Amino acid sequence: MSKVQPDTAKNAHNNIDQENYNEVTKLTGKAYLALTLSNFKQQWTAPFHIKTKDYPKVIGFTALGGALMFLDKPINKIAVDARESSSTVVNVSKNVTKFGGRYEVATLVGLGAYGYVFKNEKIKTTTLLATQAYMCATIFEGLKYISGRQRPNYYDPKTGENAPIWHGPFYQFKKIDGQKPPVNSYTSFPSGHTMVAFAAATVFAMEYRDRPLVPIISYSVASLIGISRLTENKHWASDVYAGAVIGYLCGKLVVNNYHRYSKLQKQKHSVSFNIDQVNGRIIPGIMYHM
Repeated sequence: MSKVQPDTAKNAHNNIDQENYNEVTKLTGKAYLALTLSNFKQQWTAPFHIKTKDYPKVIGFTALGGALMFLDKPINKIAVDARESSSTVVNVSKNVTKFGGRYEVATLVGLGAYGYVFKNEKIKTTTLLATQAYMCATIFEGLKYISGRQRPNYYDPKTGENAPIWHGPFYQFKKIDGQKPPVNSYTSFPSGHTMVAFAAATVFAMEYRDRPLVPIISYSVASLIGISRLTENKHWASDVYAGAVIGYLCGKLVVNNYHRYSKLQKQKHSVSFNIDQVNGRIIPGIMYHM
């Protein structure tokens, strides 16, 4: 596992054929732990490995996020108005948003159980990768406490407004007029529900990209979860956008990291043919690499 390279692979190079998921490439407990630690290391060092050709993408994503910040208030108003004018939106939003939390965990457990019961190694592997992506995305929850961004459903006692203001690190732990605000009142950025939803969705979308419905369903569900965070009045649009981008990048990193591991495992167990000359005689040989 020490040979794991920075995340430069393209998902088009990943072998997602069913037979590729077998005893050789399966995720053992040791491999799962090693890959998880490698994922954590890569995601924190990734900014230092950005290539020149990737700058336009980085600038583009950043610019779009910045533009959304100017639209946070009007988008928030549209979302809240939709919620207040329809009981259907209230009920749907309330249930959909849970899929970015405990419902998603239950779904992954169910898929994993299916893979084990029916001995489907690909589903087992994909589900395990989704849990890794979930963990990688969860680490970015720390950004909430660093950004100190005010949630749209909370009115600041000093300003009397529910504005998308950035108060800075650990503001939610400070006393305002002698009282501490609710813990989650200044933890809006980024959207955690959206991060983990897109992290898991990206894993399934990449691993089953040969089945068009899977990516469509995966990203549609993740997008609905993001929208529900707006209609639930828990996040600003730019929070949801940032969560989606972070989740996507986490999922992509995890999948590509696993396929590099898979290639290394297959190389270790490969068979090669060679020809030796012994005492003037040519002898064919077979070498099995363990």
